[in-house]
Amino acid sequence: MLIRKLATLAATFAAITVPAMADENIPDQYPGSILYSKPVEVIPHVWSAIGATAPPTYENSGHNNNLSFIITGEGVVVINGGAAYSLAKALHEEIQKITDQSVKFVINENGQGHAALGNSYWSEIGVPIIAHVDAKHELEERGHQILENMKRYNRDKSEGTTIALPTETFEDKKVLELGDFTIEILHLGPAHSPGDTQVWLPKQNLVIAGDMAFHERLLPIFDDTMTAEWVETWETEFEALNATYVIPGHGHPTNMDQVRRYTRDYLVYLRGKIGEHLEEGGDLADAYYVDQSPYAHLHTFDELATRNAGRVYEQMEFE
Repeated sequence: MLIRKLATLAATFAAITVPAMADENIPDQYPGSILYSKPVEVIPHVWSAIGATAPPTYENSGHNNNLSFIITGEGVVVINGGAAYSLAKALHEEIQKITDQSVKFVINENGQGHAALGNSYWSEIGVPIIAHVDAKHELEERGHQILENMKRYNRDKSEGTTIALPTETFEDKKVLELGDFTIEILHLGPAHSPGDTQVWLPKQNLVIAGDMAFHERLLPIFDDTMTAEWVETWETEFEALNATYVIPGHGHPTNMDQVRRYTRDYLVYLRGKIGEHLEEGGDLADAYYVDQSPYAHLHTFDELATRNAGRVYEQMEFE
């Protein structure tokens, strides 16, 4: 029965070739909770509350990334602390509706606010928090700024949120054996932000990819995002997982073809356009407007496309 269900899900995900046309104006999908959407079971015992594909706002409470959890049979493992104390608490309330198993671990997918500010709730109830050493360092160095940024948009919803650092760190790999699950916590290499972490379930052939993989919305390139290294990590490490199911950092669960198209292929495309611009002697002012029209249908394109182009220009100018 399990194999049949997995096969059916694989066929469903394989059929996804065009991203859902998300809109920033789509109303909250779960009015009964501070969560943007209600958790759904992606494959048996693996759940995710899919975040908005818009930037973080008061309306979506900062739930603009995916908050996932695994019900192992010997406890629950949560992937992402959430953007605020209140958001983490709301996720825990949903977990308790589904299972009486206690939360054993929380894993931060990186050191960004929506991955780690909710640590304040989880640490308060005594749950160990696992993160890559670089993600912990990011919170140590920039935690106050990250918290203040969240308070500005979340206002009263930020109440109770403080900086709570991860209690356990790893460098390359950490393995949890719980119930029916082998959970491999991986840092495959440089990608979107410091300490990017992927959670790999080898028995289920599913990866909770974090910000290694995007689709439905345009990926953002930050000052510390090294695009050449991201492509290399993707091609040498992430592809090697050969995952059947992908829960990306943002957007609905899908497959490798989909996230490759809108992550690796976008990075290669944009770097190619900027490379051509540099060869023609183009400057930064014009680099912002290189053609990115093949990706204009993605959500957050208007907010991010020109900024992405400028940052790639600044990187490639010195490569």
